[in-house]
Amino acid sequence: MAVNCCRNLKVSIPVYLLVALFGIGSWIAINGLWVELPLLVPQLPERWALPSYLTVLIQIANIGPLIYTLGNWLAPKIVKEFPTVYVIVAIGAAASFLLAFFWHKTSFIFGDHHSTALLVLAFFLAFVDCTSSVVFLPFMAIFPKQYMTAFYIGEGCSGLLPSLVALGQGAGEYDCVNTSSVNKTTNETTWNIFPVPRDPNFPIEDFFYFLFAMMIICGLAFTMLNFLPICKEEQIKETVIESDKTSTENPESCTFESDSSLELTSQTGLLNRKKNVYTVTTVTPDNSVPSISRNHYVWLLILIAWVNGLNNGVLPSLQTYSCLPYSQVAYNLAVKLSAAVNPLVCFLAFFISVKSVKVVSSLVAVGTLFSVYIVVIAAMSPNPVLVDNVAGDVVIIVVWVAVSGLFSYAKVLIAIIFRGEGRRALLFVGAVTQVGSLVGAVLTFVLVNVLKVFHDAPQCPA
Repeated sequence: MAVNCCRNLKVSIPVYLLVALFGIGSWIAINGLWVELPLLVPQLPERWALPSYLTVLIQIANIGPLIYTLGNWLAPKIVKEFPTVYVIVAIGAAASFLLAFFWHKTSFIFGDHHSTALLVLAFFLAFVDCTSSVVFLPFMAIFPKQYMTAFYIGEGCSGLLPSLVALGQGAGEYDCVNTSSVNKTTNETTWNIFPVPRDPNFPIEDFFYFLFAMMIICGLAFTMLNFLPICKEEQIKETVIESDKTSTENPESCTFESDSSLELTSQTGLLNRKKNVYTVTTVTPDNSVPSISRNHYVWLLILIAWVNGLNNGVLPSLQTYSCLPYSQVAYNLAVKLSAAVNPLVCFLAFFISVKSVKVVSSLVAVGTLFSVYIVVIAAMSPNPVLVDNVAGDVVIIVVWVAVSGLFSYAKVLIAIIFRGEGRRALLFVGAVTQVGSLVGAVLTFVLVNVLKVFHDAPQCPA
């Protein structure tokens, strides 16, 4: 087991922050749309069926990473990260901006009114975020591995920031009001408790402007990471070793090497502008950290698919079923704290990075046990164990925070391990991330909406 602490890692703080801002753009669009649903659902014709429509659209949007992965595999010289990042950031920014104007527009299709504008634009947001998993990660291969934690901090904040903004907006908050109705025939008065949504502190349009601004910031951060001198200094040099002879053997030997594995000679360490190559002296790489075996390679890919299937597919769909039976406070705290722990755990990986397949497997195993508890509690809704006990609230909150922390840390460690395997390995990580998320989301959709395994808990218990 190798442990790297922060004192052994040299990073540029401005570059680290830019990588984090770049990572925020990975999932902020669709995360933002989801936290805004409590305000959208009551005003749109699909009503409570709207989340199921969006779930289907998000799964269809997984065609984005499939197209990019196949294109990069078949034509790697044409389909590259650099132009693709600009394309998907532009699409995400445009869709977010247009939502501010057209989210409430409807059309009469197939005999009913539908939120066609919102659904179409939501598809493009999902297309952008799904594709980012297989584009943003390979781009990070041009930076040393310690910057990978900054990317995952940003990715974690892509869920935290919209949640905080929606919290300030009042999205999803409501008051339980005791109201009465009088039967004029019998003159009997009946009292009922109903949830009454609070008026938002700022309109829905402003929230979509916020998403638009964050996508622009992501694009600017990406541009600076590519062109600012301070960022280019941190990039791993792409080098071509050229001999004095006119003939070139093994012309495809151009590789990405870390700064510790090559050294510029003292006499010719500058760029030779005529030949446009670096003159380098190759240094034997550190053999204390060998490449992972094929079995570990496959096993870690399986783990990353499993973790994302649970963390991005199964568990988010069951959070209401596992928390609301206890209380609205339990639900709110579980959402906020589990979102907050994600970037915090990623930042922890900056200080302590453990390169051990056994440790990563143990983290995933413990997280899976907590996940089983959540699924069981959700299946027991609306009457899970400890439903009328404050201990039930505490336990479910702690479990949600633990799951988020364990899975987030495991994902960062796996990405760091694969960073040492090169760009292609990171592409595989992004691809299996989406496959796992797809399988988990589809499975849970069938269980919730088709088989009706899970049952709603009342918002305001009597």
